[in-house]
Amino acid sequence: MMGPGSAPMLVLSSNTKREQGKKVQIGNIQAAKTVADVVRTCLGPKAMFKMLMDPMGGIVMTNDGNAILREIQVQHPAAKSMIEISRTQDEEVGDGTTSVIVLAGETLACAEQFLNQQMHPTVIISAYRQALEEASKLLKEQCCIPVDTNNREEMIKIIKSCIGTKFVSKWSELACNIALDAVSTVQLEENGRKEIDIKRYARIEKIPGGSMEDSQVLRGVMINKDVVHPRMKRRIENPRILLLDCNLEYKKGESQTSLEFTKETDFSRVLELEEEYIKSICEDIIKFKPDLLITEKGISDLAQHFLVKANITAIRRVRKSDNNRIARACGATVVNRTDEIKEEDIGNGCGLFEIRKIGDEYYAYIEDCKNPKACTIVLRGASKDVLNEVERNFQDAMNVARNVMIEPYLVPGGGAGEMEIAKLLEEKAKSVQGIHQWPFRALARAFEVIPRTLIQNCGANVIRTLTALRAKHAQGGNVSWGVDGNTGEIIDMKQLGIWEPLSVKLQTYKTAIETAILLLRIDDIVSGAKKASSLNEKADSNARSNKTEEEPAAKEE
Repeated sequence: MMGPGSAPMLVLSSNTKREQGKKVQIGNIQAAKTVADVVRTCLGPKAMFKMLMDPMGGIVMTNDGNAILREIQVQHPAAKSMIEISRTQDEEVGDGTTSVIVLAGETLACAEQFLNQQMHPTVIISAYRQALEEASKLLKEQCCIPVDTNNREEMIKIIKSCIGTKFVSKWSELACNIALDAVSTVQLEENGRKEIDIKRYARIEKIPGGSMEDSQVLRGVMINKDVVHPRMKRRIENPRILLLDCNLEYKKGESQTSLEFTKETDFSRVLELEEEYIKSICEDIIKFKPDLLITEKGISDLAQHFLVKANITAIRRVRKSDNNRIARACGATVVNRTDEIKEEDIGNGCGLFEIRKIGDEYYAYIEDCKNPKACTIVLRGASKDVLNEVERNFQDAMNVARNVMIEPYLVPGGGAGEMEIAKLLEEKAKSVQGIHQWPFRALARAFEVIPRTLIQNCGANVIRTLTALRAKHAQGGNVSWGVDGNTGEIIDMKQLGIWEPLSVKLQTYKTAIETAILLLRIDDIVSGAKKASSLNEKADSNARSNKTEEEPAAKEE
């Protein structure tokens, strides 16, 4: 920066890197396109897999957009925000993580030509906002149909269209039933409000070995624990279950505790007091006659002795989340102190408790619950990598089922919805006044990236198929015509039974276009990070100064 009639004036620090203007916008667009190209081949039923090595040497094999981008280390700030939208999509609706990245990349690519023609970014942004509002409105009014969530066959069709693009597609019938059962189990209605908390109450337990067909949903909970004493019962029918959140051990001091004994008998008295305390808390439990005791903390040997004598089976050090799931499944309440136990805290909803050995591990099954509001999905498979991928697929499938139950509207899949939106926006663009019309029309064409990518990924002729699909939609009344991702032919999605939840589609459009708008707004990047080389020089100079101080001290000695 130059002052009037003076030498150059430095405002920013010398090691600060600054880029501004059109160069930044073009750089952001290139970064977004690069990220979109990484996951482009992961869209549709013919999706390719990516193999990623993490820094610890572990391997991730997946075609889930979010899982891929989560493992990739990127430097460019625009690429980082692209990865962030994939994570947002996954947390919000659980599906469409690849579509959102591909659509955001294409939306930004469409803006590049207007920037090169010296059009101001705010003009492009306002046209994009207008187009997003129109697209959301048109999708709700003209493309979506209601669905009956109580119709099991319909629900399975919807989940199947999600699973069809995943690794589990080979076992789609089994996977759809498991996902739907799990979501139906954890569904809770309170005061007319539906709550479906999959994350907390539908746990996926992965056990390597066996085959995929052995996977199942338990009407209850399974935990990787064994009983604490070999003489305790390992199978109980209709058990009375007591859940605790306290130690069945004598109290230890919070920090260092010192005791001073003056008489010989004092030491034995202290031991007696400890035993009496444990006996009293065990008596508090025994008087309620539970068959099964589960605690989040430890159980001492003496407490085990009392519990075995009372014919009570005990499991210790269970995770808090597992304890909450057991409470929901069998109708028990987690108690924090033994002297506060009441009869209504005992859970009677469980039909069977059993310890089973699978491989080298022991698992406690609490199943056949009367009205469980929590469940465990037991996954079996060849290896850990396979199980991790199957788990990701199940999470997506359960999220799709949850989305439809909360908002029971569907749009046709296979790129049909996008193609119809592209056609409707193209028509709407004619009524847009002034210069805004061109970015508006460009965004309409950007929606075609989804059917185009589907055609590319299954190896069909892109131009011919896309032109035929465009012509089909132009005729009117063919809203549900899209691309068959397996063959690359155009087909009616009603016949094929490929439907997607409206909430996933809306979230995809909003997230993708709003991110594109955000990145177009940026015209200045200031990176003030210190260079690694300067940090190393500083460290070397400190080491040299320390060395020179040590040398005279050595001579004096």
